[in-house]
Amino acid sequence: MAVSSDPSTAPPPDVRPEDEKLSIGASYAYGLQHILTMYGGVIAPPLIVGGAAGLDGAQLGLLVSAALFVSGLATILQSVGIPFFGAKLPLVQGVSFASVSTMVTIATGEGGLPAVFGSIIAAGAIGLVITPFFSQVVRFFPAVVTGTIITVIGLSLLPVAFRWTLGNNDSLPEFGSLGNIGLGAFTLAVILIISRVFPGPLSRLAILLGLVIGTLFALVIGKADFSLVPEGAIFAFPQPFEFGLPTFQIGAIVSMTIVILVIMTETTADTLAVGEIVGTKVDARRVGDALRADMLATTVAPVFNTFPASAFAQNVGVVAITGVKSRWVVAAGGSVLFLLGLLPVLGRVIAAVPYPVLGGAGIVLFGTVAASGIRTLSKVDYDGNLNLILVATAIAFGVLPIASPEFYEEFPTWFVLIFDSGITAASIVAVLLNFLFNEISLGRKKNPNTFSAAPATQVTRQEADVLRSGGSFDSGRVVGGSGKQMGSNIAQDAPGPRPGSDH
Repeated sequence: MAVSSDPSTAPPPDVRPEDEKLSIGASYAYGLQHILTMYGGVIAPPLIVGGAAGLDGAQLGLLVSAALFVSGLATILQSVGIPFFGAKLPLVQGVSFASVSTMVTIATGEGGLPAVFGSIIAAGAIGLVITPFFSQVVRFFPAVVTGTIITVIGLSLLPVAFRWTLGNNDSLPEFGSLGNIGLGAFTLAVILIISRVFPGPLSRLAILLGLVIGTLFALVIGKADFSLVPEGAIFAFPQPFEFGLPTFQIGAIVSMTIVILVIMTETTADTLAVGEIVGTKVDARRVGDALRADMLATTVAPVFNTFPASAFAQNVGVVAITGVKSRWVVAAGGSVLFLLGLLPVLGRVIAAVPYPVLGGAGIVLFGTVAASGIRTLSKVDYDGNLNLILVATAIAFGVLPIASPEFYEEFPTWFVLIFDSGITAASIVAVLLNFLFNEISLGRKKNPNTFSAAPATQVTRQEADVLRSGGSFDSGRVVGGSGKQMGSNIAQDAPGPRPGSDH
């Protein structure tokens, strides 16, 4: 069945939103937005780990190219899918930042990078084996849980955008300068203006156009440098086991397995989040397919000299803000990543986009993720249950590592590894509280707390005008100055908003 190439046109009823096919040009334009959004996140882990391992510039370049190469293949596998592998959703896969601290610890030990790669292969294989059991937790992710997780994903990513806006590298003298902040603000303004002024398809390219215009403006004012683009190889294919055959150390494997469990939790959350945004069914089988693709990519990644792969939360924001739900757009982006892995010169062009420009775009993207979570939470029933307490507690645990990074300093390493990720902490707390509050019926009360038991008092705009003009309440009704009653009995109204209500 042919599907309209206009992304503003809804696909036919018998076509899932994620299966809509756009024109090749539109697919690559929207796909490029995904790549520009996550590029910095993909290249950061190899630069950090490689630097800790004492690699030189050429070797670091190999790690970066390998990360792009494998991220592209993993993205295509996740979005296009083959039997049992791939969620067939607009999910972008990339080298996970969650494993960086563990990999640095292993890389600086006696085993070096070969021990890092060996631990990833072993832990990825373990993750692949346990996926059928892990994917069954999807039934414990109702709207109150997914909405909370999506909100925390957005809140957790916003500090990344703020740091990008400052310049990303605090060792540079211009970090935090008004020039950097102004460049980020300029990019943000461009995106907002394009979104507000221009019609449908063009407004959906607001992020990409904002990045391009922001980079050109940075070049004019001398804050963008493309001088390194011609340097280095134009074409390079990642050579298997470039840094030697992997070695397998028990301690490193145990540590990396814990990381893999964290990555699987985050990928589950991202899969459910993008399913909610797209408006499609995501069941245990689909989560399992997503996790299998994730773990397969992770297990194979060390062969090509790179690190664990996972779904990228920031790209959920791209789906939310553009409204482009097609998985084929993400597949097109994956092919661009793959090409960048083979053509380092193109990667160097994208790497020249100034961080403040990325930060201005990131504020919109990551904020949209949080807003999508809030929208999901608005659909949750808070009457006669403990859902309000669940949301409050889970969000608090999710924001804790952001608000107080040193909070867990005295805790055991394994605990820090898990709860220092706000997304993982919020996911665990939300799932556990949902199980305790909503799945276990033993000892459950009808109205367990005063917050959820009390219905909200709501008035229409007309009733509010009467009250401001001297009206009053009488037995739960709004009474005008003439004594005429208006509206229904508020105390007996349903907790949802009434037609005409401002709430």
